[in-house]
Amino acid sequence: MAQGTVQVTHTGTSRWRRRTGEYASLAAALEAAGDGDVLTVAPGTYRENLVVQRTVTLRGPEGSPGSVRIAPVDGVPLTVRASAVVQDLLVEGQDAAAPALLVEEGAPELTDIRIVTRSAAGIEVRGGARPTVRRCTVDNPAGVGIAVLDGGGGVFEDCEVVAAGQSGIAVRGAAHPRLERCRVHHASGAGLSATGEHSALEAVGCEVYEVKGSGVQVTARATAHLTDCVVHRTTADGVTLDTDAVLTLADCRIHDIPENAVDLRSRSVLTMTRSTVRQFGRNGLSVWDPGTRVDANQCEIHDSTGDYPAVWVSDGATVVLDSCRVHDVPDALFVLDRGSRADVVDSDLWQVRNTAVSVSDGATAQLDDCRIRDAATGAWFRDHGSGGTLSGCTIDGAQTGVIVTKGADPTVERCTVDSPAEAGFYVSAGGRGSFHGCRVTGSGGYGFHVIDGCRTTLRKCRTERCARGGYEFADAGGDPASGSGPVVEDCTSDESAGVRPPAAQTAVETTSHSTGLLGAIPGQRTTEQEPFVTAQTPGPPEQPARSSKAVLGELDALVGLDSVKREVRALTDMIEVGRRRQQAGLKAASVRRHLVFTGSPGTGKTTVARLYGEILASLGVLEKGHLVEVSRVDLVGEHIGSTAIRTQEAFDKARGGVLFIDEAYALSPEDSGRDFGREAIDTLVKLMEDHREAVVVIVAGYTAEMERFLRVNPGVASRFSRTITFSDYVPEELLRIVEQQAEEHEYRLAPGAGEALLKYFTAIPKGPAFGNGRTARQTFEAMVERHAGRVAQFTEPSTDDLTLLYAEDLPELP
Repeated sequence: MAQGTVQVTHTGTSRWRRRTGEYASLAAALEAAGDGDVLTVAPGTYRENLVVQRTVTLRGPEGSPGSVRIAPVDGVPLTVRASAVVQDLLVEGQDAAAPALLVEEGAPELTDIRIVTRSAAGIEVRGGARPTVRRCTVDNPAGVGIAVLDGGGGVFEDCEVVAAGQSGIAVRGAAHPRLERCRVHHASGAGLSATGEHSALEAVGCEVYEVKGSGVQVTARATAHLTDCVVHRTTADGVTLDTDAVLTLADCRIHDIPENAVDLRSRSVLTMTRSTVRQFGRNGLSVWDPGTRVDANQCEIHDSTGDYPAVWVSDGATVVLDSCRVHDVPDALFVLDRGSRADVVDSDLWQVRNTAVSVSDGATAQLDDCRIRDAATGAWFRDHGSGGTLSGCTIDGAQTGVIVTKGADPTVERCTVDSPAEAGFYVSAGGRGSFHGCRVTGSGGYGFHVIDGCRTTLRKCRTERCARGGYEFADAGGDPASGSGPVVEDCTSDESAGVRPPAAQTAVETTSHSTGLLGAIPGQRTTEQEPFVTAQTPGPPEQPARSSKAVLGELDALVGLDSVKREVRALTDMIEVGRRRQQAGLKAASVRRHLVFTGSPGTGKTTVARLYGEILASLGVLEKGHLVEVSRVDLVGEHIGSTAIRTQEAFDKARGGVLFIDEAYALSPEDSGRDFGREAIDTLVKLMEDHREAVVVIVAGYTAEMERFLRVNPGVASRFSRTITFSDYVPEELLRIVEQQAEEHEYRLAPGAGEALLKYFTAIPKGPAFGNGRTARQTFEAMVERHAGRVAQFTEPSTDDLTLLYAEDLPELP
């Protein structure tokens, strides 16, 4: 057949006319067309499954977009198997097992096609097909928007996925499409997804938003390259990489993400250049697992909306930040776990509410020529095995410039700390560190503050205008593992007295009290500057102390608790006799005063803890004896670092008294994983050891849960002398509590009310909601309320009417 133009028109008799023949369907006309023919389809709805197998042009009439509707009942509405041209059609599919538009072969051009469907995929490209798809839209709330599979490719220009029940655009099976200026939104899965070895996705100038999954997801050895793209307003992470995935981002913008802006795991690799990450709810960069790596150059991460570090590196991962900016975040960079590493070069970290750089659990960080300003802490090397190098860095306007604790051992060279509120460099709790050629100016506290006999090395350092002194070496008993204390060589200060050597052969001033594990660890800024070292943390106002006999009398007056009273008396006797033996010049047995209280709620644990503190104060064992009650929410923060600060603050409030931790088992949940409760426990254990004479710690909770807690944390268990079990109250004891309440509030139990109360307390359910003494008090309050409702109806009630509680005043059983 000679090449020509095929005009297809719709007749009243539902027949088709093509040049010299008549056809019963559009499919028949397609079958008869030759290569190069043009089929212009008249407006209408065609219930056919079309297959284009020749290089023809199939189009709707000009100026009437969407007027030609291809809408079969089932199957694939339109299949293309040739380098044809298809344009100006509306394709509708209903088959959940088939795509609406399938491209299987050739390099067709698909232009201005609108797909409204509930199919497995809106557009599916597979095999050797390489289509060019322009200005097409896909609305497919039942499946994938565009799927490129099994080696397929092609170019998609100015296309839009307006809805997808799964991924917006999915690439797998070694497919490799290119997207230019495309938009994907309102997908129930990922916006862009590439998975599988040799699968590759390239996107330029694209936008992904309003998706319920990740904006971009690359997994299982797939690769992707995004240039000048925007990802925002996702429900899950902005970008997710997993299992050897490789992604390059150049000039991209990721913002308004409620979870992690970018999350990498399992040996994935990300290269970022001139890209920005902002307004994220969790981490800006979250990098996990050995072999996982991020290389970021000239990038910016800022304006966190959550309470998590901007950059999180853990489990052996690596991050390189070169010429980057991180600002307006709770914490800038957290590196944790052995094998994890961060290299930061020529970068700026500022407006950091807590810690700019935190290194813990054996991780390493190296910062070269970086600038940190307006942070609570510039850099904090937290524990044994954690280290790295700070070289040529400046820290300006922090509360504390660099903190080194618990065996960490960094090298700090040619760094300057300017105007710290509390200290330039602070080392405590067995921290080490080498400081070479460093400088502190304008400190509100000390320039270099080294306590606990830490083996820190200072060489050729300089301090100027430090309010409390350039150098302070306070040895609060020393740390046996820390060696012989600081080494100071060729250090200078603008103080007239120069540097006070730490060695014992010279007159060295030391603070009268250690500041503890963390010292004055910077927390939130306060308007009023606090001294870096305090002799004692202020406690509650002093009250006239009662004698131990008077306090024990109050303990004895409590209802029930016979075994508890015996335990407390035995412990008190041991302490009292030990004190008297010391006064007589005899050796006294060491008595650990920290206790574990187990039992159900409402059994008097808090009351006994308060009385125990008073007893110890009356014996001169504690200075004040006050009670500070806390629970998990008071000790555990949302990110590493804030937990240690909260725990230190609670411990300081209890100094001279009792720290009572209710439901302590919540600090070590069974499914703890990376739970920050462990940090509270570690901090607490160290504080209890360092300040065993200053604070008594009592941990309390349900019996079974506390037994598990002590088994899981042997370091905690070893700090406590004994466990005291608080048994549930029996009905007679609950009745006695009600009688005491009535007497205290000038009520009386009418005849028969006592017997009714016994029956009530015998029948009341003893499940987890049962509150023991609390239940008894609540029962009394309910009786008083019902009594008031009854007596209020009397015109002139008598004294008996106003004071007698009857059985009918009892509440209903719960």
